[in-house]
Amino acid sequence: MSIRRLAEKQPASFAFSEANRAWAEDRIAKYPEGRQASAVISLLWRAQEQEGWVTEPAIEVIAAMLSMPKIRVLEVATFYTMFHLEPVGRIAHLQVCGTTPCWLRGANDLKEVCRKRINHDQFHLSADGAFSWEEVECLGACVNAPLIQINADTYEDLTPARLEAIIDDLAAGRAVKPGPQIDRAFSAPAGRPTTLLDVGAEPEPEPEPKGGDGVPAPQTPINAARPEAAVQTPADPTGAVSQAIEKAEDGLSTKEKREEKVAETAGRDGTNDAGGKA
Repeated sequence: MSIRRLAEKQPASFAFSEANRAWAEDRIAKYPEGRQASAVISLLWRAQEQEGWVTEPAIEVIAAMLSMPKIRVLEVATFYTMFHLEPVGRIAHLQVCGTTPCWLRGANDLKEVCRKRINHDQFHLSADGAFSWEEVECLGACVNAPLIQINADTYEDLTPARLEAIIDDLAAGRAVKPGPQIDRAFSAPAGRPTTLLDVGAEPEPEPEPKGGDGVPAPQTPINAARPEAAVQTPADPTGAVSQAIEKAEDGLSTKEKREEKVAETAGRDGTNDAGGKA
């Protein structure tokens, strides 16, 4: 990040307008006692909206309102590049995204328009003081590259010719619609959708299962009163499973009878389970 300093020429004083001061006091009151400094970014932003840039007198006023040392407010103002520390264009300050996606899609051509129409160097006013510009890092709309930002609005999918037209419209006081400057809705694909085209279409019916002769296979009825009836027992053509079950049941019965006989004998002889005398 380049070193950011306050402009050499500063106004003599600063004061919030009546409406902005009421807004600032309401914003400060949202924080608990001792935490009013948390409103510093909000107040700096409102001061910039009022004056066009953040002046040293504005920093001093905000520091007093928040009971902060001046250097603390200055640290915030110089850290965030969204704060302009010197005068900007009276009509608009253009922030041109120069990060890789925008650079690949023509950001350098947009910067050339700014050099030609506004000033060859960044952070300098146009001859009439109406415009200024700077290159910034990612503005968060890479899919719509290249783009610029003016105040809180972005102007996307730009060409050099379209940027020149925007500058002409702003200079003439004509409204300019922010957002994509081509046939695109927000960040949707340009032109027409290319994916999820079948969303909302009626699903195709599943084919009915058929028997060997091509006739639909009969459906096994389910007894609603006895859901367990719907569970079918696997086929046992050889009877092996049934025989195994019967054998297990016979074995269990024989074991139980043997244990009963041992118990009777132990009771009659007076011996315990271990074979000793009771």
